[in-house]
Amino acid sequence: MSSFSELSSSPKLRVNDDVLDRGRPKCYSLHHGILLLTVLVLVFFGMPIRQLDDQEVVTMSRYVVFLKLFLETAEQHFMVGHKVIYYVFTDRPADVQQVALGAGRRLVVLTVRNYTRWQDVSMHRMEMISHFSEQRFLHEVDYLVCGDVDMKFSDHVGVEILSTLFGTLHPGFYSRGRESFTYERRPKSQAYIPRDEGDFYYAGGFFGGSVVEVHHLTKVCHKAMVEDQANGIEAVWHDESHLNKYLLYHKPTKVLSPEYVWDQKLLGWPSIMKKLRYVAVPKNHQAIRN
Repeated sequence: MSSFSELSSSPKLRVNDDVLDRGRPKCYSLHHGILLLTVLVLVFFGMPIRQLDDQEVVTMSRYVVFLKLFLETAEQHFMVGHKVIYYVFTDRPADVQQVALGAGRRLVVLTVRNYTRWQDVSMHRMEMISHFSEQRFLHEVDYLVCGDVDMKFSDHVGVEILSTLFGTLHPGFYSRGRESFTYERRPKSQAYIPRDEGDFYYAGGFFGGSVVEVHHLTKVCHKAMVEDQANGIEAVWHDESHLNKYLLYHKPTKVLSPEYVWDQKLLGWPSIMKKLRYVAVPKNHQAIRN
């Protein structure tokens, strides 16, 4: 997850809320300033096009192996020229490797608890983001960009993504109609979306916005998941299902194309995609489990 902030003695980063308002290109102004980025990593990447069974248990601690590549590629492509803070969430802080970071860029490790099932790791990230937003991020930064660690940056990702609230089109559904979206369809769940509603299907692996907006999003989603748990139901795609419910009724001010979250191994590189900016790292799940 990422976040941006202004130091008290520095000029402010100004980004118009309508930079790319739901796909319509508009202009933004970037005054010389300080950009602080917070990256939330070490969470399971929930893509409905990827089916895992209960035997493929990938815990947060095992995903630490992806952190080095994530950070190295972020240093090459992510918010280059701006000051960046990477906030890494992990239950094993001693296993976090040190990576050479550029001037004005640093790593902060935040210790959190682990969960046995990957589904629980995925769902509790909303709780983690909400908690740390309230306890820390609201006082330190202006924007958050939330991303998963089992990914790498392969092309430029910069201030063009910033907006009050942004979501990213899921790579498995960006060209399909809503009848094929894997929304939660059971009315008992707080993530329920009727079949005649919905516009986009958003990926859970890349979203963000101002700290205030992301805090509200994650707090609402976490509360909904707690209510589901009390009612004995678990949304079909966990936190991603709740994210899609939230963004349906709280429209994002910017929608990013799936070039910002892609799986080349599963989907190749179609001609419609001019760039692949943030891509999944091929994984050997057996090796991770062992």
